[in-house]
Amino acid sequence: MALDPVPTVTGRAVFIPGADIDTDRIIPARFMKCVTFDGLGEFAFYDVRYDSETGEKTNHPLNDPRFSEASILVAGVNFGCGSSREHAPQSLRKYGFNGIIAESFAEIFYGNSTTLAMPCVMAGAADIVALQNAIEADPAVEVTIDVKDLKVRTSSGLDIPVTMPDSAREALLSGRWDPIQELLDNDKAIEKKAVELHYV
Repeated sequence: MALDPVPTVTGRAVFIPGADIDTDRIIPARFMKCVTFDGLGEFAFYDVRYDSETGEKTNHPLNDPRFSEASILVAGVNFGCGSSREHAPQSLRKYGFNGIIAESFAEIFYGNSTTLAMPCVMAGAADIVALQNAIEADPAVEVTIDVKDLKVRTSSGLDIPVTMPDSAREALLSGRWDPIQELLDNDKAIEKKAVELHYV
């Protein structure tokens, strides 16, 4: 059975500055000693959100009250690079993010995000700047990621073309973004094939 399709995602947004934001910055390794992913959200970007010596909050955008309701993350080049830890997109999802807009993504991070029904779309550098400016000018601006039409639109009038791999787009639009559900849906076919294989 297909899961819920994800044709669009809408919400407020926050811009996280910097290129090559890696998975260790997204979720530090010491918070990965968990049996489930529950509770990871509070540790997203922990080491840049809190001063290591005082424990006080830094001026990181996620600590800014203006962006406390953000559910869409906007970033720069090569977001999610580094180690392939699945905990990184899980922590962002648990934090409350439903979609990400960036100039580019690390491939494994991208795939892990798609399996969480969290669309990741790519926009040009100038469009990212325009989006950043719109968010800064009005943190309450609504941002929509349109997976079907490959657009990002804002309630302030921005209309930005974006890209994403066809496989991810089709998976989100068809509700077949979770490979584990795909296996469960095809258990009979798997059992049938297993019987046919001499080495099973």
